[in-house]
Amino acid sequence: MRPVYVETVIGAPVTEVWRMTQDPVQHRRWDVRFGRIDPLPGGPPARFRYATRVAPGVTIAGWGVHAGERNRPDGSRTSALLFGSDDPRSLIAAGAGYWRYLPGPDGVRFLTGYTYTPRWGPLGRAADLGFRPVFGWATAWSFDRLRLWLEHGVTPERARRNAAREIAVRLLGVLAAGAFAAGSGLPAATVALTVLGSTVAALAVPPRPHTPAARRCRRRPPDRLAARAPEEVEKL
Repeated sequence: MRPVYVETVIGAPVTEVWRMTQDPVQHRRWDVRFGRIDPLPGGPPARFRYATRVAPGVTIAGWGVHAGERNRPDGSRTSALLFGSDDPRSLIAAGAGYWRYLPGPDGVRFLTGYTYTPRWGPLGRAADLGFRPVFGWATAWSFDRLRLWLEHGVTPERARRNAAREIAVRLLGVLAAGAFAAGSGLPAATVALTVLGSTVAALAVPPRPHTPAARRCRRRPPDRLAARAPEEVEKL
């Protein structure tokens, strides 16, 4: 399977981007993939446990090992990660990834690449065809959430509320269009097409500036440097 890749540009000092991504307390606030991140004593490399609620009443726990480098000659920074879960309910068995922080004239190119091995054999590989794109979308949405926080002061909690309101408004628009078509005595096929068209329109409308959106992030590596995992991954 193709590795997940996400990139955004954040108009903030690299020190701030580093702090908000390396501090476990701040990291879990903006990254929707994690409910808890608990550092473990010891290291280096640093180790942690994480937990993610995947459904009401269902929480998956996992582990991680990471190390970073902040003193590169070109001003860039890297962070390498190994992760996995021993929970048999977790589709992800083990994986590896990295973050790169590349300062530039417009801000910091903050990017990630990662992949993992699914469990459950052929069934897991089939399930991953749907799960991996969703996981990539969640990564991109979280990256834009972080960008809004550092550039505009929109806290992750406020960003989540903004997203919930937009979803509610768009859903109400679809329901209103369907109700109007049905109330006008139109044929069932026309009502269905109206609902379909309004749904497509609701998805196509750009999000408001202070609402996170995965579509704002790059999803394919633009160059070899971005696509190449740093040496730190192999050293973990």
